[in-house]
Amino acid sequence: MAQVSRRTAFTGSALTRLLARLADIDVAEPRHAFADRLSQWLGWTDAISLSAVLNCGPAAVPASVRAVQGGEEGECLRLRGVLAKAIADDGALAAEKERTDTAAGFSPYRRHYLARQQTMEMALGPLRERLRASLAARSPAMAQLAAVDAVMEQALGAQERSLLSTVPGPLEKHFVRLRQAHQATPDEPEGGAPQMAWQDVFRKDMQSVLLAELDIRFEPVEGLLEALRKSS
Repeated sequence: MAQVSRRTAFTGSALTRLLARLADIDVAEPRHAFADRLSQWLGWTDAISLSAVLNCGPAAVPASVRAVQGGEEGECLRLRGVLAKAIADDGALAAEKERTDTAAGFSPYRRHYLARQQTMEMALGPLRERLRASLAARSPAMAQLAAVDAVMEQALGAQERSLLSTVPGPLEKHFVRLRQAHQATPDEPEGGAPQMAWQDVFRKDMQSVLLAELDIRFEPVEGLLEALRKSS
């Protein structure tokens, strides 16, 4: 199988770098600072909600709120391990290698990737809520921070889903390139052992992309955990 070209080195998330490398595309450096780009994602109603939280000052913690008695970090590690293991041990992806219906092309992989995204989103949403509840019970200042996180999640959630839904696009380009490279070369080169099946190469690359996306989705969780550590 011909070697698919790898290029481009630039700053950015591991997910962005990996997708650019796999799809063999160049991604320009951002022309605007992060704060400027963030402002473009916030609607006027989001800005009002965020301003209200920031300007109201730390609120008193209601007596009915009870702090979670530890275990937050352990729960986050457990859930991250479960999601990562599901990605790494996914038999459904391995089964795609055995498909002989080439007309299906990338479609089964696209459906699989979108399903994995939905699983991550459904698992991390409730976890983030629990961490905010625990943080809000620590102090008025931490309650304000939890409120800011809730506003930001609501404001940026749609934008995040929209951006992450485009990930299968570069993956499909990678899928096509690997398949074309395989079709152009023999499966068993002279004087050498058979190379890894191109479907296996793609499956491993797709798993790497899913794990990189999992890292991105866990960033807000890590931020809340760090706040909990400092408030204890």
